Amino acid sequence: MQRIEVKVKLKPGAKLPFYATDGSVGADLYAYLEEPVELKPMERYMVPTGVSIELPPGYEAQIRPRSGLAAKYGITTLNSPGTIDWDYRGEIKVILINLGNESFIIEPGMRIAQMIVAPVVIAEFTVVDSLSDTRRGEGGFGHSGTR
Repeated sequence: MQRIEVKVKLKPGAKLPFYATDGSVGADLYAYLEEPVELKPMERYMVPTGVSIELPPGYEAQIRPRSGLAAKYGITTLNSPGTIDWDYRGEIKVILINLGNESFIIEPGMRIAQMIVAPVVIAEFTVVDSLSDTRRGEGGFGHSGTR
């Protein structure tokens, strides 16, 4: 397990991202709201966290859904995983959507998503006339069946 320093700037009253257990890979992000927000079925809402970060070059932060919210209420994140580039310094906001059948209340201070910090590889793209052959070839979506 590798550890890196991530600098964090918090708005007044915002909560620091937090790893819930020693084995947690995702740090919880919290809703930075003054009052509850109702999220009706099929509605989406960009939830502020009050958190801005400074990642080291060569790293990204990924924003992912919380499995409990998804399983129990149908609440998930759009643009998932969301990517925070190492040079972004603005507030982290999480786009939640209610895929459930009932309204859901986002409470101030509620854990709404998790953030994973990971190293990245930057590709150097080279234009060529052809690509190598493989068994799969150009087989796309569903080409291998379901069994």
